[in-house]
Amino acid sequence: MDSRIKRRAILISIGMILLVVAVTALGNIPRLKRMLPDQEETQEEIPSEIDSLVEETAEEGGTEDDAENFAREGFAGSDPSLQTGDDLRAFLRDDTFFDKELTSYEKKLLEANEKSLYFVTTSVEQDLRIQVLDASGAVVTGIPFVIHLKDQGSYRDQDKDGIIYIGNLSAGDYEVSLEEVADYDTPKPTVVSVKDRVSYTAIPDITLLMKTEADIVAEEEDTEQKDALEDADDTEIVDIRDLGEEGQTGIDVSKWNGDIDWDRVRNAGITYAIIRCGYRGSSTGALVEDPYFRQNMQGALNAGLKVGVYFFTQATNEVEAVEEASMAIALCRDYKVTYPVFIDTEGAGGNGRADGLDLETRTKVCKAFCQTVEDAGYAGGIYGSRNWFRTRLRMDELEEHIIWLAEYRENPVYAGNYHFWQYTSSGSVDGIEGRVDLDISYLAY
Repeated sequence: MDSRIKRRAILISIGMILLVVAVTALGNIPRLKRMLPDQEETQEEIPSEIDSLVEETAEEGGTEDDAENFAREGFAGSDPSLQTGDDLRAFLRDDTFFDKELTSYEKKLLEANEKSLYFVTTSVEQDLRIQVLDASGAVVTGIPFVIHLKDQGSYRDQDKDGIIYIGNLSAGDYEVSLEEVADYDTPKPTVVSVKDRVSYTAIPDITLLMKTEADIVAEEEDTEQKDALEDADDTEIVDIRDLGEEGQTGIDVSKWNGDIDWDRVRNAGITYAIIRCGYRGSSTGALVEDPYFRQNMQGALNAGLKVGVYFFTQATNEVEAVEEASMAIALCRDYKVTYPVFIDTEGAGGNGRADGLDLETRTKVCKAFCQTVEDAGYAGGIYGSRNWFRTRLRMDELEEHIIWLAEYRENPVYAGNYHFWQYTSSGSVDGIEGRVDLDISYLAY
């Protein structure tokens, strides 16, 4: 390509780059296309420029194809690596784009959001949780942030986890501000509302609180125990039952079941699976996703099974129950969940943070969980052993929800109503190594 065409193309490209930078810096118009002519107008203008380049090329011995292709690419901005979605600053991150070092202005433009902080606040009942996030939406850890609540005082993030919880607040509006932090731009004060009573509505930003087992010591946190084992007798049936029209046979699984061949499970006669989505840590109270949840959900659905989920609770109050339900809801959104979303109220070996709850509090926890998932459009349910239902909960206050009984006998002796029955934890199903829980659903989904 001759030098005149190169110069012309370079000038055109530089002009477009400067226009992109100027529009982005102004910040008044979010999309570049609003600054440029309409598509139809642009298409009318481009051919005249192309014709000019073609004529110049012909005069100096070049080919028409070279000039036309280069001109069209220059006007269309054909390199997609220079823009990501609507991010008009993406080209600044391309090390190969500039032949010279970035100017101080360009560097400031690139780094503008990297130093920004902002709040996410939630209130369930006379409380306030403030999460400090960076520009990528991640909770900022390792800094002892200080939050100022106007007319209330200051609160420090002692454990440096980027989350500050303030309880025992009166309902109303509060101005929240963040004390200046080195190397960050301080966000402007914001006004937040504190609720007077529990709102059984999913917390929209619950994913910010969710952890994986890489973030915790799983051996100390995942300590659920099957209370139904203490009540089992020698009549327990461990085979898959042929129920005819009396119910559907299913399984419930978690990380403890390892990798599962779901096609073989389906061929063995299983029609549904209740899959653990997560648990609250028995020690720290962290919200932790089951590491096999997504794999199990996708595998079961791909094999044609219907699915529900359960969450092992260690909530000590209604606020934490809403958090747990919110996490279950967030994890269910990507899947077709037709069976209930259960709260598993088993003990955690006697040392769990919720093992010592009184009947009234534990009942409120179960009710708050169920009402929150039901508010999101799912069926809510409670899982527990016969003895747990008899001694740890006020079941007369939970009758409107789905009850999942764990009792390992040929025929349960539990006198209350129930809709699901886990009849063994020692079952055997093709496609799963080792023992597995077997269940009967008396409801059709």
